[in-house]
Amino acid sequence: MPKFKPHSGMKKRVKVTGSGKLRREQTNRRHLLEVKSSSRKRRLEGSTDVAKADVKRVKKMLGL
Repeated sequence: MPKFKPHSGMKKRVKVTGSGKLRREQTNRRHLLEVKSSSRKRRLEGSTDVAKADVKRVKKMLGL
């Protein structure tokens, strides 16, 4: 049976940590930044864990 190919869109969006957790960047931080308040932009900095409800589905898409 051929090996499953990872979903190319998901592998660009999610990184797997050394302990196996899934990390993703937060949304709404790409464009139209002049409109958003400084506090909102600061809140959206950095990465966060993938939601617990989505972990199984994301791992399947990554071939893990």
